[in-house]
Amino acid sequence: MTDTTVRIDGNTLRLPGGVAVRFIRTLRLPERGTHALPPGLGEFPVRRVADYGDAVPEAWRARGGVMLPVYLREAMWLSFAGTSEPAALQVGVGKVCAVSGRPWSDRLERGPQNYVVLPRQPWLDGINSGKGTVRQFVAVPLGLGATVEGQVTGEEVWGGVQLQSFPLNDRELARWREEQRRRAERARSAVPLGAVHDGPALMSAPPAPGAAPAYGAAPGAARRAAAAMGLGVGGSLRQEVYEDDRPPAAWSERPAGRVFVHLVTPPQWRRITGEAAPPSPVDRAAYTRAGLPWFDYYDQDARDLDPADTLQEVRPAGDWLGDDHEPWQAPSPHQVKPLGDASGAPVRDGEW
Repeated sequence: MTDTTVRIDGNTLRLPGGVAVRFIRTLRLPERGTHALPPGLGEFPVRRVADYGDAVPEAWRARGGVMLPVYLREAMWLSFAGTSEPAALQVGVGKVCAVSGRPWSDRLERGPQNYVVLPRQPWLDGINSGKGTVRQFVAVPLGLGATVEGQVTGEEVWGGVQLQSFPLNDRELARWREEQRRRAERARSAVPLGAVHDGPALMSAPPAPGAAPAYGAAPGAARRAAAAMGLGVGGSLRQEVYEDDRPPAAWSERPAGRVFVHLVTPPQWRRITGEAAPPSPVDRAAYTRAGLPWFDYYDQDARDLDPADTLQEVRPAGDWLGDDHEPWQAPSPHQVKPLGDASGAPVRDGEW
């Protein structure tokens, strides 16, 4: 694979090898108990750091990548829908692996596994910290020690989210493509059986009042220090992180592409881009009262990874930011829906 270009397509990040990643806004869950998968409430807007020149902090320009706006304690999940070919994707939170809890690495590892396998892993809602569960990604400021990075490493240096993709090696990829070609030939004569649901529905959030898309800094915007944000954790969700069933030698030894995702506070987002950040999602009690769906996903043929020891010890954001006082109304059983088995301009990379 020679093309290492990462591009933005709408709000989708497209990494080499057919990997598609979207950052999805969602409801923040209580930090006690284990819950069904929350709904998607629209995509986070994603912009290239390089498009805003001196309006972004110097450290961001050095790292390159993209940025998106998050509110304090806002929750998110990563969707991999649209990934077209098998890939191993590393997901870092402050350069701590969200799967293994180990430091960021330029190599795939199995002891423990430090990546998710696409497209089998349809999404990732949090860090791999429990058997059959994850702890929800929640945005917190750097400097308190509340991030996963701060709790695992004792320092808060990087923040943000890091993504790095590895394709199958040339021989395995050619074999996989031939299998797909034969499967497509057999399917041409088959009768369609109906549409397949590919994941939690995305509920459209209303546009922010006065939002004005723009490339370049807002008029009169001054260069400022970064209001740095990272990811901590919230409540526990029922979600498996699947074990790779391919041999290690099936994957390329070198990554095909990578991207640094900066998390920006809404005021700084507006100063940099001239756009208002999308409004905070509807509160979860109202969503549940309306009878809208939550989700449960299970793949009977896949094996769940063991929880990462270091990530099991990560404490929730509420230990730093105080108790969550939003009213909680659990969804009724009929609201939890089983989901069954399962090109834009290039983004500049930098030093990180």
